[in-house]
Amino acid sequence: MNAKRPARAAPAVETPATAASQTYSYCNLEYTESASTALAEEVALAIAYNGISQAVMLVTPTDLEDFIVGFSLGSGIIEDASDIYDLQLSGTGSAQYAQVTIANRAFWNLKQQRRQLAGTSGCGLCGVEAVEQALPDLKVLPGAPLPPAEWLDGLRHRIGEFQPLGQHCGAVHAAVFMNGNGELLLGREDIGRHNALDKLIGGLIRQKIPTTGGLAIVTSRCSLELIQKVLRAGIQTLVSLSSPTSLAVQWARRHNLNLIHLPQKNAPRVYSPARENQA
Repeated sequence: MNAKRPARAAPAVETPATAASQTYSYCNLEYTESASTALAEEVALAIAYNGISQAVMLVTPTDLEDFIVGFSLGSGIIEDASDIYDLQLSGTGSAQYAQVTIANRAFWNLKQQRRQLAGTSGCGLCGVEAVEQALPDLKVLPGAPLPPAEWLDGLRHRIGEFQPLGQHCGAVHAAVFMNGNGELLLGREDIGRHNALDKLIGGLIRQKIPTTGGLAIVTSRCSLELIQKVLRAGIQTLVSLSSPTSLAVQWARRHNLNLIHLPQKNAPRVYSPARENQA
């Protein structure tokens, strides 16, 4: 394999940062100086499946179709994107709505879950009623080789072009996909770290981008719900710019998910798969 760092591919879709931010004025504590800055937007998105309200999520109002598809898959509401028959968005300002029509099989499973999510940009498991729902039985991945070390060289800097909103005003997380050739292809941003990953997964599905041999990169802390989302999406490698939790590592090892932490100043740390005799 060529040892050179792979070239960057152009982003598949670019969203102007100004579309998801507004300018606000501020001053110092003595009211002697003032200025203005851009702040990331945040809206409440109410999601209904087959006419039944399911969740209210606080999101950045970009790539909402991607978010709905990724959220539906990553939350276990659907098993495949073909389970979504129709998706209609409405509303303006801080209150927006999504009406999603799903297959009868998926809707029956949804009703059996008996949960009403009240989403936030925090833990990602709000509204789960039982431990079994927080720790579902998910398929074990077949396993995949670890990415070459050169793919991760300078990655923190290279993903900057996929973070236009973050570069413009901050306050958002990002999720980026690198394909099996080591090329950065697609990125999504959101105030919620799990929302950003949902948007990325939805974007990959909607744009029919193959995930075989590729990896997802998240700029946020890596806890259990992010592991569950990439497992459901069938992505076999997850790179996090922040440390994983112990439970995230346990699940990654149990399900054959490659889990790599990319510290700011140190070499990449492979937590999964575990080496023999490694804790």
